[in-house]
Formats: sequence, structure tokens, C-alpha cells
Amino acid sequence: KDVQKENEPHVYLSKEEVKEKIQSYNSSVTDKLKMTLNANGIYTGFIKVHLELCRPITVQSSQSQGRCAHSNNETAFYLPDGCVNTLHISSTNTVREVIEALLKKFFVADNPAKFALYKRCHKEDQVYTCKLSDREHPLYLRLVAGPRTEMLSFVLREHETGEVMWEAFSIPELRNFLRILDKEENEQLQILKNRYAAYRDKLEEALGGVWKPG
Repeated sequence: KDVQKENEPHVYLSKEEVKEKIQSYNSSVTDKLKMTLNANGIYTGFIKVHLELCRPITVQSSQSQGRCAHSNNETAFYLPDGCVNTLHISSTNTVREVIEALLKKFFVADNPAKFALYKRCHKEDQVYTCKLSDREHPLYLRLVAGPRTEMLSFVLREHETGEVMWEAFSIPELRNFLRILDKEENEQLQILKNRYAAYRDKLEEALGGVWKPG
């Protein structure tokens, strides 16, 4: 179930509560990805982000792999399903900064405004997916929820088409995206043509078996 925004009130922890939370968090970690509390009160740790991208991403040609589409200096390709990336961040890093760090790690040239970070959590035997605001702090959410990813996980997705600020993109980016859309449209048209051609062949074959001139 997708939720447009988080309706729960945010809980702010004191420095002592943060310290206790980190100690409890580290005692429950099973993958050695612990959090570290610094003297200034800022803490660092790791989050895992699932990449659930339906549309292709644009990367530098020398870094691209996978099923590609045309570009001059850049290449667009689809990330494989189930791709997960681990980031080391601090409690001061915002959602927007996490998105930018992820794109930089994958050498993605697309504008960060195309993407949104979601949190996925389990409540009352249901799974809820909620889009996070740019100003929220993912590591804080990870600390409060604990290390179990089945209780809370992060997901990177594209914005819905109606939410994308197209005016923020450059002309080459828009042209490249149009080329990708044209390629996908042609592929889907060919699939439909092949499907109906196969239906037609079977119908003609069936008609040939039934209708015999006498």
C-alpha cells in the first residue's frame, strides 16, 4: 500500500536517548554495519537502498552496462531487478543528499529531481510505502526503527510523470529521454504486431482445417 505522505508525528530524541538507541541498535546488528556516535552528537552509520527503477537511467558511456539505448556521450540502460546499494551516511544527511550520493555512486547523469526516496515498513500485517520529504534524515529513521530491514527499508524510485519538474532538465536530457520513449514505443508496437500476426496464422490454419471445398 502506497501512502503519499507520512502522517505519524516525528519523535525527537535527546542526546542521552540517541546514545542509548545506538547502543541498543549495535547490539542487535547482525551484518557488522554498526552506528558510531561522535563527540559532537552527530552519528554515522549505514543504510541499504533498494533501487526499483522502471525507466532507464543515463550514465557515462564508459561506466554503462546492461541493456542500452542510444546516446552520443551518455548511455541509457535499465538497472537489473533487485538491485540494492549500501551507503555510509551521517545523521545530518537529508533525503536529497542520499539520492544525490546514490546517483553519484552509479555515475548517473540524470537530474536528481527525477527521483524520490521512499520508506517501506510493516504495520499490522500490511506493508506500507511512504514517500519521504527531501528534508528528512534517513539515518535517524533507521536508528529509530532498528536494524531489521523487514521492519523498515528504503526504496529509490522515479517520481510519477506528473510530479517531474521537466523544466529543470537540460535540452540534451529531454531529447535523450524522448529517444528512449520512441525506442520503447517501437518495441511495444512490434510485440503487438507479432502477437496479432500469430493469432491470424492460427485462425487461418483453423479455418483451413474446417472449410474444405467440396
